[in-house]
Amino acid sequence: MVDLFNAAVIVLQNLSIIRLGMREKIEAGFEGIIFSGRWLLAPFFFGLFVAVLLLLVKFCKLLFNMVVNTFTATNDQMLINILTLVDTALLAGLLLIIIFSGYENFVSKLNIDKHEDKPSWMGKVGFSGLKIKLISAIVAISAVELLKVFVNSVQHTEEELFWKVLIHMTFVVSGVLFSVTDYINSKTVNH
Repeated sequence: MVDLFNAAVIVLQNLSIIRLGMREKIEAGFEGIIFSGRWLLAPFFFGLFVAVLLLLVKFCKLLFNMVVNTFTATNDQMLINILTLVDTALLAGLLLIIIFSGYENFVSKLNIDKHEDKPSWMGKVGFSGLKIKLISAIVAISAVELLKVFVNSVQHTEEELFWKVLIHMTFVVSGVLFSVTDYINSKTVNH
């Protein structure tokens, strides 16, 4: 009877080990699927790269039109066109920061450590730094847009001007709050 009991205990222990092993395999498989899910973001970053190419086309078209109309355009038109070029360049730079940092933070490391043209910030911008760079670029783009509006202020109502300034100030305050929050967070993490 004792031998039968011991045999039953051994069988139950083996079954629990099998179940435990099976559970660990299922868990590892599930975690592997979730971890591989980060690659679902890669097409988003590729789409942003295509958007940079489209911005380049827009930039070249505007630059060509500026060259063609250099002698007939007014100073205000030239200023607005130049501000639009600046705006487009800032937006393209913002997209590249998002593409590179987002890819490295969420998908995979870029294997370009030995490349001579690698920007110094690449591989060093974490999520917090990306957030600050993002809001800084948004504030700069908003400021350029606001400047374009003021150059053409005749075409805008006072209410439109008010809302554009308010939106710009919202971006500025958000940027300051992000920076202060990150500063406080860095001080509390180090202590």
